[in-house]
Amino acid sequence: MSKRIVMNTGAKDMSLKQGFELFIKLKTLDNLSSRSISFYHYCYDFIEAYYGEDNLCSGINEDTFYGVIEHIQTTRNVSPISVNTYIRGMRALFNFFIERKYIQPFKMRLIKCEKPIKEVYTDYEIEQLIRKPDVNTCSFAEFRNWAIVCHLLGTGNRLNTLINLKISDIDIHSMEIKLKTVKNRKPYIIPMSTALKKVYLEYLKHRGGEDDDYLFCTSHGKNIASDSMIGIIRKYNRSRSVDKTSIHLFRHTFAKNWVLNGGDIFRLQKILGHSTLDMVKEYVSIFGVDIKENFDSFNALDNHSHSSKAKISMKV
Repeated sequence: MSKRIVMNTGAKDMSLKQGFELFIKLKTLDNLSSRSISFYHYCYDFIEAYYGEDNLCSGINEDTFYGVIEHIQTTRNVSPISVNTYIRGMRALFNFFIERKYIQPFKMRLIKCEKPIKEVYTDYEIEQLIRKPDVNTCSFAEFRNWAIVCHLLGTGNRLNTLINLKISDIDIHSMEIKLKTVKNRKPYIIPMSTALKKVYLEYLKHRGGEDDDYLFCTSHGKNIASDSMIGIIRKYNRSRSVDKTSIHLFRHTFAKNWVLNGGDIFRLQKILGHSTLDMVKEYVSIFGVDIKENFDSFNALDNHSHSSKAKISMKV
């Protein structure tokens, strides 16, 4: 008797857990970073807590999607912006299910929320931070920290890119910087400004080292961990009487200065390493017009106050 062939019904018999495991397997094969994989696991935990790991993928629909969102909002004390971050992770998984016809298509909207104004370092704060220490009296650490701040203001690099830079990534002759450890895992090259070139030349004279050594290192030549770098910048900024201590603010500051000085958004996208123009457009929306610039010149009250000579006597 011939053996009966049973067709693989796919989604009809696939549980949420099985579907997620397949999703992660393929994402791992796509060489996604461990950080991204961990993020998807975190988002999956919300879905599983609401829907159940053994329930079939085929039962997932729009009600499920919004049910998970409500579950996040009621069980976690997180901002609407954070909720939208989790929603993006959920959408990646559910869109994977939709593409494979495990579930029927449905709309997955972000929730409405007000985006906070992106804070930047002021011109005064920048002046305090880039004031070069006296090489005859300062420690290597202080001089290195000054060079790090100059690098961040001159490149807009992310923290993970900063701590993984090697000396060989700084091409003084070509005035280029090779960025190998980046968010989208696609290395690229950015130009080096003249001012930053001078900083590198002086810093490397004191730093020494081989091509394969880390550019910004400890006093013993070792790599600086991300948490340590955050603490280093916090301490350095406060030593210069600057209360803001976020490394990411240097990125926002770079973007604001680029936009206000007429830089085009396509080059800004390339320099900051964004895969799309969405984030760059947000920078333009926020920083595109400095509303304080020449404010008195355009302000109706100021214009009329200067020209009006009429006086009104107060009644005694």
